[in-house]
Amino acid sequence: MKRTFTICTAVLLVFVGLSVQAQQDPQISMYMYNRLHSNPGYAGSNGGICATAILREQWAGFDGNPQTGILTVESEVKAIHGGVGLSITLDRLGAESTLAAKLAYAFRLDLGPGTLGIGVEGGIISRSLDTLTAIEANDPNVPVESSSDFVPDFGFGLYYHTDKLYFGIASSHLSEGGLKLETLSTTKVYNVARHYYAMAGYNYDITPTLQLRPSLFLKSDAASTQFDINLSLMYNQLVFAGVSYRVDDAVAVMAGVHWNGFKLGYCYDITTSGLNNYSSGSHEIMLGYCYKWPTPSINQQYRNVRFL
Repeated sequence: MKRTFTICTAVLLVFVGLSVQAQQDPQISMYMYNRLHSNPGYAGSNGGICATAILREQWAGFDGNPQTGILTVESEVKAIHGGVGLSITLDRLGAESTLAAKLAYAFRLDLGPGTLGIGVEGGIISRSLDTLTAIEANDPNVPVESSSDFVPDFGFGLYYHTDKLYFGIASSHLSEGGLKLETLSTTKVYNVARHYYAMAGYNYDITPTLQLRPSLFLKSDAASTQFDINLSLMYNQLVFAGVSYRVDDAVAVMAGVHWNGFKLGYCYDITTSGLNNYSSGSHEIMLGYCYKWPTPSINQQYRNVRFL
């Protein structure tokens, strides 16, 4: 009963204000395997076509706990001097459901030892709320039937990478659109807050077969900020394992395999905040595949002067 009340209260607090700022976008622990989701400048950086899906169940044990699915597809397209990408996010928290779909384009520019991606994205974001039962009858702030709305959504990002390192900055929900929600007595406005992202990572060769991969990820909506730091080991470009710390929230352990273009990973978040008294942690599964475009061969012709 306490867990149900907690989630329902959180949902109501989001929706009953006259002008309520959005909660942060869904968080993922294996962010390093799905960079397009937060930065359109990443599109086309893999030199092929890649698809990645992440499924996350956050705070397992709660009734109405957050559940998220993210699918991204991105590809290098040399004819347009860059890459394109598609990102689809489905997120559910209690009675609230969110759908976001975005197309991205990144212009890729050789810069020093690496490549800079200058990316833009555009699409829609839609939120809906199922019917809620009010504690007090005829409460004018509680929707008596399901309601939904959508607005255009835009973002921008810069992403730089070499064979060994990467870093990027981005911002989403630039238009900060207002989603309308009908209640018994009035129309509430749900403002989509602008988000800011920063990421960085480095691949350090300990031995010819063992690689250390530290990375950082920061997400903020200017009202609250989340900061992740990860340390992973990759063995023989085949098996990886790592641990992350999310400040004031969780410690995450992850492991997975790379094989013949496929990636499969699992992550378990151990909640360190006050929610650990009610939650048994969070689960996350990642599945991806990359097909690298073949490198065109250079035909070299030699002419023997004897046969001119």
